[in-house]
Amino acid sequence: MNFKVKNDTFLRALLRQPTEYTPLWMMRQAGRYLPEYRATRRTAGSFLGLCKNPDFATEVTLQPLDRFPLDAAILFSDILTVPDAMGLGLYFAEGEGPKFERPIVTEADVKALHVPDIGTDLKYVTDAVSQIRKALDGRVPLIGFSGSPWTLACYMVEGGGSDDYAKVKTMMYKNPKMMHSILEVTAQTVTAYLNAQIEAGAQAVMIFDSWGGALSHSAFHEFSLAYTQRIVEGLIKEKDGVRIPSIVFTKGGGLWIESIANSGCDAVGLDWTMDIGVARQKVGNKVALQGNLDPTVLFATPDVIRNEVEKVLSSYGYGSGHVFNLGHGISQHTDPENAAALVQAVHELSKKYH
Repeated sequence: MNFKVKNDTFLRALLRQPTEYTPLWMMRQAGRYLPEYRATRRTAGSFLGLCKNPDFATEVTLQPLDRFPLDAAILFSDILTVPDAMGLGLYFAEGEGPKFERPIVTEADVKALHVPDIGTDLKYVTDAVSQIRKALDGRVPLIGFSGSPWTLACYMVEGGGSDDYAKVKTMMYKNPKMMHSILEVTAQTVTAYLNAQIEAGAQAVMIFDSWGGALSHSAFHEFSLAYTQRIVEGLIKEKDGVRIPSIVFTKGGGLWIESIANSGCDAVGLDWTMDIGVARQKVGNKVALQGNLDPTVLFATPDVIRNEVEKVLSSYGYGSGHVFNLGHGISQHTDPENAAALVQAVHELSKKYH
């Protein structure tokens, strides 16, 4: 396997080492906004068909890189592969998003939860990681990822997506012991899962705490961050003599940036509600920052995109430690030409800050 990365700007930025420009990748960069992705998905027959087949997963992971000069690839998968492997029975209802056949309702459901055998139950993911890494041939680094225990637990208890998180928050307040049991098993699973991705070839890993922002201040620290921190502590930090950086992204987590920066991760992802310059002042040199353009900016004209990119770059200011990204996933309704304009703007405009 090729250990040398031709373009390691992304990895250097995560470790706050000097770079010539600000690297970027986009959350959900392999997705429905690309016609080639839609074509592969039709061939695969379903979203899960795409996720569970390493050949298709490799194909769609590489599609955005063949189209745009991005600085990192991210494994094509879904955060819900973990609860699926834990026995909850993931399926996708037409037009309704992800659902679970066996959501967690009772104490017995919690007792039945177990850490899956990653090498068996999630082999399709680690196989995809190895295959993608080989196919990349050192072009850019490969990011592995997982959902955070809290975010996964939201789906596991709600049985799917939710607007108000009423079931999971009720359980959290009424039966915190039960909630902690779920989070404990899930944290162990996520740690093993991310380490398996690193062993298979992931060169950086990211934890998506998509629903952490739904919690109160104290609940966030007790039920979300404490478990994310435990995972970060349990991660493989170096492989083949190379550092494996970790990124933690909590949507709506700007209020807790200092706490997240203290979790031991190398970089904190920001959504678009937090000014990146303010974030930098708060965390100093402790971590790199990733973000944080509002994805809807990509519905505007290339001139507006350029202008908004400049705002983010100038707010972050001079020096390394910034990985440019969107503040959340790219919308399926984005014109790929506008994504191209974003990549070009970041690469051109960021040089003067380095």
